[in-house]
Amino acid sequence: MDLLTIADKTFTSRLIVGTGKYSSPAVMVRAHEASGAEMITVAVRRVNITDRTKESLLDYIDTSKYFLLPNTAGCYTAEEAVRTARLGREAGLSNWVKLEVIGDERTLFPDNEQLLEATRQLVREGFVVLPYTTDDPVVCRKLEDAGAAAIMPLGAPIGSGLGIQNVNNLRIIREFARVPLIVDAGVGTASDAALAMELGADAVLMNTAIAGAQDPVAMAEAMNLAVRAGRFAFLAGRIDRRMYANASSPVAGLVGR
Repeated sequence: MDLLTIADKTFTSRLIVGTGKYSSPAVMVRAHEASGAEMITVAVRRVNITDRTKESLLDYIDTSKYFLLPNTAGCYTAEEAVRTARLGREAGLSNWVKLEVIGDERTLFPDNEQLLEATRQLVREGFVVLPYTTDDPVVCRKLEDAGAAAIMPLGAPIGSGLGIQNVNNLRIIREFARVPLIVDAGVGTASDAALAMELGADAVLMNTAIAGAQDPVAMAEAMNLAVRAGRFAFLAGRIDRRMYANASSPVAGLVGR
């Protein structure tokens, strides 16, 4: 079986999904089921983890079925992100963290300098760190060297739905990555997810593409199939591109030849 292994955990699904922007918790639950995902990311700062007597997003996630990946969405400094990750761990969510340190409010591009600083600190504190970063091969290498358990370059800006914008960079990152490569952000439809996997990504993380679809449950199923198809295609190995036609049926030995 083709399994995804990150740090000390193994998954059969290579699709990771989020919890934001759904029209209702019921729709979110159905979409999660249709996605086939085994890992779900939740924003620590947007979840009620202090007063469990009140309704919380966590009430709608079966933690016996899904692995929780807390994230530091909304953090703009390394200090803020580290503090948020600690809060999630202390609340019993996980010692894993999808590390986000945003550098620009409009584009939501990461601040890679602050991201590296936070990665080093959290790795020292025993966290399994999955940093969200730009599709910069040099930054990805530095994050690996800092101890990241996976690297998560964006395909396009968060929530943009633009799809993979820099195919060549992702190919370069894939060639040199020593840890799992997870394309995070920018996916708009199933073909984007399939392309990410065909380029050699080990997994794809998405939220808006599913939650914002006209039919989130149907889109979740489409993403499930796309990620699997893209992975199979990558493993199978595509044919070389040619400028001219190459007949499917050989002509040598045909009658009249």
